[in-house]
Amino acid sequence: MFNYLIQGIFAGLIFSLLALGYTLVYGVLRLINFAHSEVLMTGGFAGYFYLHYTIGQHLVSGNIGETLFYIVTGVLISGVAGTVVAVAIERFAYRPLRRRNAPKLAYLISAIGASYFLLNLAGKEFGRYPTATSQPFDNHVVFTLWGGQISMYDFVILAASIVLLVTIDWIVSRTKMGRAIRAVAQDVETASLMGVNVNRTIASTFALGGFMGGVAGFFVAINQGVAYDMGFKPALFAFTAAVLGGIGNVRGAMIGGVVLGIVMFTPIYWLGQPWLEEVIAFSVLVLILLFRPTGLLGERLGRSA
Repeated sequence: MFNYLIQGIFAGLIFSLLALGYTLVYGVLRLINFAHSEVLMTGGFAGYFYLHYTIGQHLVSGNIGETLFYIVTGVLISGVAGTVVAVAIERFAYRPLRRRNAPKLAYLISAIGASYFLLNLAGKEFGRYPTATSQPFDNHVVFTLWGGQISMYDFVILAASIVLLVTIDWIVSRTKMGRAIRAVAQDVETASLMGVNVNRTIASTFALGGFMGGVAGFFVAINQGVAYDMGFKPALFAFTAAVLGGIGNVRGAMIGGVVLGIVMFTPIYWLGQPWLEEVIAFSVLVLILLFRPTGLLGERLGRSA
């Protein structure tokens, strides 16, 4: 059972990274960015091409410095790629509608259109078949605890996720940018009257969420390879995690991702059917919406972060 618990925790950390994009955008715009799955896909392909042209088919030595170099640079490159796509989505799919005070349905249609455009563009340019990613480290089992195997990949996910999640929490809670994001999330008109540049703040929100989504794509790529539709399932799970933790709540998204991962994977030990993880995830989503729609920690970014 501990093996499934480990899988759940580390899958949940990836869900948390991706869920931050949903929760930040919802906190500011009160909208769901349905093109966020393509942000993960872009980050995954950026990491794939980086590792392909630097490592290729060569085996990476066990040198810690070399491993850290490939991981850190891969994270940065994938994060920047995710940021660029997320900011472009905000600029071309959301901002023109905000200027016209368009109804909420228009944003939904625009986001779905941007998602399908990016999805099919990736399929056309990169092919529609999964491709394995060059590995930046030897993914050996580091040690075994209570029958569960903890690998090098698990350690990398844990370290990177903790650093990134703590950083994003600090940015939102303690920095000038974070104060602007929370002000816009609480009251757009008042924040504008107080001198906050609303357009720049919203773009910054998309950028932060995009960076986290790109990094999540990098970790998915080195574990499962890349494909033009690789962001679909993780994005659905991340959305469920954001709702579980409290959509619009940064710390709620972090906690919701880990809780969802544990709830998804641990029951498989008794049920013996891996495909049930999706059934469990969406059952959790339905139950949360029915009995606690504000999630575990509440929903307002402006009041909770």
